[in-house]
Amino acid sequence: MADLEDLQRQTDFTVAGRGDGERKVTFLPEPPRQTRRWPIISVDDHIVEPKHTFEGRFPKALQDQAPRVIETEDGGEVWTYAGEVLPNVGFNAVVGRPVMEYSFEPARFDQMRRGAWDIHARIQDMDTGGVWASMNFPSFLPGFAGQRLQLLPKDEKLALAAVRAWNDWCFEEWAGTYPGRIIPMQIPYLLDPEIAAEEVRRNAARGFRAITFSEAPDKLGLPTLHSGYWDPLMAACEETETVVCLHIGSSSTAPSTSDDAPPDVVGVLFFGYAMFSATDWLYSQIPVRFPKLKICLSEGGIGWVGGLLDRLDHVLKYSAMYGTWQGELKPSEVLKRNFWFCAIDDPTGFQTRDRIGVENLLIESDYPHADSNWPSTQDHFARQFEGIPDGDLERITWKNAAELFRMDVPASVIADPDAPWASEAARRGEA
Repeated sequence: MADLEDLQRQTDFTVAGRGDGERKVTFLPEPPRQTRRWPIISVDDHIVEPKHTFEGRFPKALQDQAPRVIETEDGGEVWTYAGEVLPNVGFNAVVGRPVMEYSFEPARFDQMRRGAWDIHARIQDMDTGGVWASMNFPSFLPGFAGQRLQLLPKDEKLALAAVRAWNDWCFEEWAGTYPGRIIPMQIPYLLDPEIAAEEVRRNAARGFRAITFSEAPDKLGLPTLHSGYWDPLMAACEETETVVCLHIGSSSTAPSTSDDAPPDVVGVLFFGYAMFSATDWLYSQIPVRFPKLKICLSEGGIGWVGGLLDRLDHVLKYSAMYGTWQGELKPSEVLKRNFWFCAIDDPTGFQTRDRIGVENLLIESDYPHADSNWPSTQDHFARQFEGIPDGDLERITWKNAAELFRMDVPASVIADPDAPWASEAARRGEA
């Protein structure tokens, strides 16, 4: 298992980090707008939190302890929080730059495409790539599951204040500036499941549709999925129809092999954690105890899902030996009932859509990370969709996500995705 935080500290992990001297920062020319075939809903993109994220959002007594960005002596920008200096403001926000420059950096906000951290620029980039709506995970400062905001400070009041401040900013500014274009996602409070459940109910009442959570909380030093510790939180998510979203790497770890394996091995095996996670969540019995709970796996691909379904049915033959599985449905049936899977570059996986269940498939852009298909999101998926019926494409590109996250896509956008969207008209002064 690889530690993602250790990897991002290894400056020679990618070509961009090897060699001497100042790293090159090149921005590619502005791309033309894609022809839009579908109103794509991406269920995995990321926020790079802007410098002002926490300003004025902490209780007065704690505001001076809020995360803030400072300049370093070598001209970089870093977050400081809970007595720690967090050395990465960009964390792979490399979209719009040449592949040879990709790394775990950028080290400054002006080394990123503005859409990484500015909501107005983000919407413009979504328009360009043909993404109608987007769900955005946190970035390096909070951690994909919000863990860093909570596990770094020793004061639990500070941890809770940080969670609430991030959620308030995300809902009010990031999602609230363009209603309907960003799926409101909250980070959970990890230090007390009862308080976490209260937060979910409070946030659901004001419009949050999703929560990001770790695929393996035990890797963060938290209780396991099998402990029952998380049941109050899961009950609140089921009750409020809040989708539990598991982003691969949210445990700060990733599958690997030997210590001296090249970095490509981590890149190839990254998807494998999705299969591990789905199996772990299944056998934790969480989706059995909470049968209406909705679990969405991001950045794990879909090619492995059919094979896992087969393996689940095979191992079920020996259930009397293991004595573990409970419930009337088979594990494979629970997987198809409670889980949704997200594709980014899976042409073979789409050919197994009937085995997986067309209604369980979603897609992603992964903006602004290295895996992102922006600005060619529409063309990228069109090449993978050859031979797939229009009805299936409607489901995969937007309808499944719209139903899962309870979103309304305007009838005019559905009827003609390539017609100007309101945000484009507003930029031209037509709205």
